[in-house]
Amino acid sequence: MLKFMRKKMVSIYRKDQETLSVHGILDDDIYSLELDLDISVADLEILAINGKWNRWTTPECRRSDQFLQEAVGFRNEEGLSQKVHKIIGRKSCRHYANLLLECWHSAREAALAAQWEEAKAGRPDLTLEAFLAGAPVSRSEVREEKLSPPAEISEKPKPKAKEIEILHEKATGGTLIDLHVHTSPASPCSSAPVDALIEEAKKIGLDGICLTDHNYVWSAAEVENLRRKHSFLVLRGNEITTDQGDMLVFGLDKDIKGIIKLDELREEVKKVGGFMIVAHPFRGFLVVGATQIGLTPEKAMERPLLKSVDAIEILNGKVTERENKFAADVAAGLNLPATGGSDAHEVDEVGQYATQFFQEIKNEEDLVAALKSGNYAPVVYRK
Repeated sequence: MLKFMRKKMVSIYRKDQETLSVHGILDDDIYSLELDLDISVADLEILAINGKWNRWTTPECRRSDQFLQEAVGFRNEEGLSQKVHKIIGRKSCRHYANLLLECWHSAREAALAAQWEEAKAGRPDLTLEAFLAGAPVSRSEVREEKLSPPAEISEKPKPKAKEIEILHEKATGGTLIDLHVHTSPASPCSSAPVDALIEEAKKIGLDGICLTDHNYVWSAAEVENLRRKHSFLVLRGNEITTDQGDMLVFGLDKDIKGIIKLDELREEVKKVGGFMIVAHPFRGFLVVGATQIGLTPEKAMERPLLKSVDAIEILNGKVTERENKFAADVAAGLNLPATGGSDAHEVDEVGQYATQFFQEIKNEEDLVAALKSGNYAPVVYRK
């Protein structure tokens, strides 16, 4: 079996009051490259950039360094991703483009963290959640020209078609499953060996987990061996990357690599009678695939991608509580089922959130049928 590993890592430190120093690494079985950037805290402008190749396949790779300088001056603005892919991806290298965007997104989070720390100087009790929610901050605490926190979200979405029930403990009977976990090395971004992850899930009282590694299909035989070895319910899923975001797919054995169009994935899932859940749809207040300013639940409900999914993940361990709440409002407004999953990448993260099925789940056929029934609720379990 062909295995391919890719790792990306970004580190950031504050060079001075105005500047973030960013170092990014992309390393896989074929390519290895690095980027060093200076990015302004105020408007995330790229002030300086340098690239370095450690491993390459053709002389053209190393010649791409000269075109990186065209990224100097790029800043926080709509269409940045397309601009980077068009200019750096085409003239320089698509690997540099991907790593550059990873570095920039990390710098954006670091800039917000820096603003929060400055704001706390005058208000020590200011929580990160309150800061991101747009809690009033005086101009003396955060300078006006700096990157603004995300736009305030309406607290009054349109009347909900139904209430989303969120549980805070395991129900009696039924099956409690973490529907979203990543293992190492199947997911290069995970540090959780599958055996350790399963044992931890058993220890904390889950009834089962779904292996949803990135664009990776576990064989039925591998999963059956894991079930027998640990005497625990282990099920297969897949987190597939589409042109409109990440989708948790169940019941589909097809091995899909790279990025697939959402419409094409929808057809593949329909062919086999599977089930598709949009994962962490509002991470960073981005409706998957498009940056929105002042996004409201009403606007989010109009996104075409939400017409192509069977359910919405409203509890995810890798996003903020506010983003999960926003996803819940959208799911309620659209009358779509809601699920929970930890999105665990470390052993001790499994079970932060889960999904309580109110019937017994013994296998993958049971899981797909239960998902289609809608007879389940997301659970704040270990968090």
